[in-house]
Amino acid sequence: MNRQTFPARFEPDPDGGYVVTFRDIPEAITQGDTMEEAQSMAADALLTAMDFYFEDRRLVPAPSAVQPGEIMVSLPLSAAAKVELLNLVVEQNERPIDLARKMNIRPQEVTRLLDPKHSTKIDTLATAFSALGKNLCLTIC
Repeated sequence: MNRQTFPARFEPDPDGGYVVTFRDIPEAITQGDTMEEAQSMAADALLTAMDFYFEDRRLVPAPSAVQPGEIMVSLPLSAAAKVELLNLVVEQNERPIDLARKMNIRPQEVTRLLDPKHSTKIDTLATAFSALGKNLCLTIC
């Protein structure tokens, strides 16, 4: 399942610029004075909104299909991988301490693993997926 690209609506603001909203991620709302700025702000708002899901240990919904007038906005690949990890942790009702034991790492490291803004080596993410019975796969598109 692809949880890295979400449809966003860019509505002209009567006072100028664009207001950006995401149907699937209602926490992500932003604006920009130009379309270029609004698109940049949309990517940042989408990433920032992921914090709410990680903090609350909630499933991040799968993106819905793009509708007319919407533009797809992508998460950075590292954050997208962490979203998949979060969803797996939530689906399996896995406690961070238990994941740390399975990976043979300190609980603080799992906290960083489950932080979308913290840089994590891809091999460490692969180890986390493996500890949960899944494989992290890389596909070239």
